[in-house]
Amino acid sequence: MPGGRLTQPERQQIALGLADGLAYAEIARRLDRPTSTITREVMRNGGPTGYRADLAHRATERRAQRRRQAAPRGPAAATAAYGRDTEAVREFEESFATVMMASGMPKMMARVMACLTLTDSGSLTASDLVQRLQVSPASVSKAITYLEGQAFVRRERDERRRERYVVDDDIWYQSMLASARALNQVIEIARQGVGVLGRETPAAARLENVARFLDFVSESTIRAAEQARAVLHTKPGSGGSGEAEGARAGSGKADTGDPGSAAGSGETNGTGPDSTGQQRP
Repeated sequence: MPGGRLTQPERQQIALGLADGLAYAEIARRLDRPTSTITREVMRNGGPTGYRADLAHRATERRAQRRRQAAPRGPAAATAAYGRDTEAVREFEESFATVMMASGMPKMMARVMACLTLTDSGSLTASDLVQRLQVSPASVSKAITYLEGQAFVRRERDERRRERYVVDDDIWYQSMLASARALNQVIEIARQGVGVLGRETPAAARLENVARFLDFVSESTIRAAEQARAVLHTKPGSGGSGEAEGARAGSGKADTGDPGSAAGSGETNGTGPDSTGQQRP
């Protein structure tokens, strides 16, 4: 399998494959490249509908030039934390950001999240992020505002009174709760619509089913997050798999296909029997 960066002819083949409606895996197979390489290439250069081979090639050259200019010189350049391969870490950071972009996170927010997550300290200042990502302070500020709103990061002051942006062991738990809260807002507005449209109408029935479905998902998400929270505070290899197995066992009813068995035990949203159709004592 060839290594190194994609060539301009390869990028042209990617553009042709996208135009033909080929999946990333098929394009990767034809180029004898990993699927992750094609996915990352497309997502950071306009996505499947906006990808252009010539623009992608020039953008890659500009990124490489910025990295060379930003690379540390002297002893620091030869020494990376824990003996890591600096280039491998940089490539992984791009892959991490690409996966989050594919899940719906905007590009700059994904880059900031990846950068913060892969630091050993779990925290950086705005100037740190500007230097590492080679972007403007305004871009960092906008990304942090978005991530904070999604409960992915939090702010704190260090001993020098500088504002730092932090991702800690609890951040994914808090983000899951924030996601559940967002679902609750959709549930509430859907149920308001039932009254506006008339309970016996087809549109109202559709909204009621949406509300019941999301209610079930929200309650299941909250319960699973609570059960699995201990995993986030367990060091790998220290017996933490027991907590993970316990969390899976505790939420196993969600896979039975019976909404009442998974959501009937709680009234997180205060919806009672209407939320699942089966309320257990």
